[in-house]
Amino acid sequence: MTGWIAADWGTSRLRIWALNVGGEVTGSAASDEGMRHLTPDAFEPTFLRAAVGLLPEVGPVEILICGMAGARTGWQEVSYAAVPCVPIARPERIKTGDPRLHVSIIPGLSQSTPPDVMRGEETQIAGFLKANPGFDGVICLPGTHTKWVRVAEGRVQSFRTAMTGELFDLLGTRSTLAGLLDDGWDEAAFDEAVNRAVRSQSALAADLFSLRAAGLLEKVAPGAVRARLSAVLIGQEVASMRPIWQDQPVALIGDATLADLYHRALKAAGRDAERFEAGELTLAGLCAAFETLREDAQ
Repeated sequence: MTGWIAADWGTSRLRIWALNVGGEVTGSAASDEGMRHLTPDAFEPTFLRAAVGLLPEVGPVEILICGMAGARTGWQEVSYAAVPCVPIARPERIKTGDPRLHVSIIPGLSQSTPPDVMRGEETQIAGFLKANPGFDGVICLPGTHTKWVRVAEGRVQSFRTAMTGELFDLLGTRSTLAGLLDDGWDEAAFDEAVNRAVRSQSALAADLFSLRAAGLLEKVAPGAVRARLSAVLIGQEVASMRPIWQDQPVALIGDATLADLYHRALKAAGRDAERFEAGELTLAGLCAAFETLREDAQ
């Protein structure tokens, strides 16, 4: 029997878990209808479609959501907690039309100097700290907008965001590099290029044009330009974030493939990192946040 429902609603994807009162997963569902595909009035019907096999026929169920559902263009905007602070602030209740849905959304985190925000990653950080309560270092969360987060004493002290994944998508589909990219991937080309990128003294824009020139002047193996583009973007990002991660233990939380690329870039820059699976930590963070809801209800 479902005790409550947890959800991670990102920009491109929705993941849902049904849990019993003991916190064990009893079912799950997923949808490709992320925030970027939806208007605010479409969130509730989208959730109902995706969670149809997990919802009770009658009676209310507590639903706790992290991620972009709480953004300004999401289901309903919820607040940001300003750093330094614990990763998860008290979830905020939103209004719904279906009487079965008692929905709360976890607030994001904000930073005033330099200006920065996150939604969703704070829940992964909370899940990581639940398993590693004494961690004092940097958490890197690779993604469309990669986060570099300084954590100490159980609190997020500061963070920076790099929109590297979005740049990769834009450059690979809408720039003059797009015609040189194919669907392949050259591992050796990535490693060679990332070793150069973490030490590059050139402007990013100049290194990017060099990729175009090389693609026109040289015989390039399939997948090489795509791999080199990824390497230049990730490598220069890692190098620019050196003041954050230097002399600190680094934990990587994210999709295994992308986390591996950041791991290799960090290693090329002289820093090793331990990798963790994002889905498990997201659910652990949601469970930790649900405990605060239960405490409030008692």
